[in-house]
Amino acid sequence: MFGKDFMKKLQQAQEAFGHLDEKAASIEVEYSAGGGMVSVVMNGKKEIIDLKILPDVVDPNDVEMLQDLIIAAIRGASEKADDEIKSQMSEITGELGIDIPNMPTG
Repeated sequence: MFGKDFMKKLQQAQEAFGHLDEKAASIEVEYSAGGGMVSVVMNGKKEIIDLKILPDVVDPNDVEMLQDLIIAAIRGASEKADDEIKSQMSEITGELGIDIPNMPTG
């Protein structure tokens, strides 16, 4: 049903994707919201590594704004992490000559 070349590529892809989880842990992306008032650093496994909040944004009378900025920074970092993982996956599939359209991530 499948040729030897296909099976070899499939095995290579399995090995390469197996290492992707390790690569994901080493990927770091940063996203800032509110002109840098809140900044999040996240790895490719979507674990938050660092969160910075400028003191100026901490207003006890407007906690909602701070919450919104934190959420925006986390969402932005998550999207950047997704993009980086997709890029890594595309490199792997490109090297192996495999085309996987609309490949999902995490």
